Amino acid sequence: MTTDSGEFEAYADLGATTSDAMDIAETSMDRVHDLVSQETLADRVRAKAVHATGDPEFQYLVRFTGSDDSEPLRAGARAVLGERPIVTDITMVKSGITGRGHDCDVRKAIGNGAELAAETGMTRTAASVLELDKQGVYEGAIAVVGNAPTAALALADCIEQGTRPAVVVATPVGFVKAAESRNRLREVCAEHGVPAITNVGRRGGSGLAAGLTNELVHVASDVRDGEVEL
Repeated sequence: MTTDSGEFEAYADLGATTSDAMDIAETSMDRVHDLVSQETLADRVRAKAVHATGDPEFQYLVRFTGSDDSEPLRAGARAVLGERPIVTDITMVKSGITGRGHDCDVRKAIGNGAELAAETGMTRTAASVLELDKQGVYEGAIAVVGNAPTAALALADCIEQGTRPAVVVATPVGFVKAAESRNRLREVCAEHGVPAITNVGRRGGSGLAAGLTNELVHVASDVRDGEVEL
């Protein structure tokens, strides 16, 4: 197979930076595509979810909020092309987002709400989301939550109070409030017209959130190259 820079860029978020690594990444995605339809933009997210979790059944756990299942990808791609910020809840999610194919500022919420957390007793991630929202950071941004249910709940509150991210990607994980937080976020996003990608159940996590966000970058790259129309 060839190893031009474009192919390396396509698999950068899979860790492929050598020809052997790219062979592995491409074979892995080929196997995923045997399991997941590739007819719509939404199918690309379903495939990425299967790849990130190693579970073919996970494609059925992804949920999309919008006029149709592909709307969050269109909104996310437009945000990437517009160089809007990508705002994650924690460092691990931020670290998993590719640095190639976009010029978006990627930043994390955690670390911005220590004083508010100390004053109120809320979690640091929730306080950090609220603190950044006060600064207008989430407006028009790609808002990503990969770990903390309380961050998803805080983001839902911000949207309910008027903040409008370009798109939300939320896959907080755990046994306490994870499924509930995603359900609330879906309801709020649907009510206020904010496109969102979430999942049902207890599973999720930082790797999944980063992978789904990377797919928004890949869609934007394909739009830029004339391979996809929004």
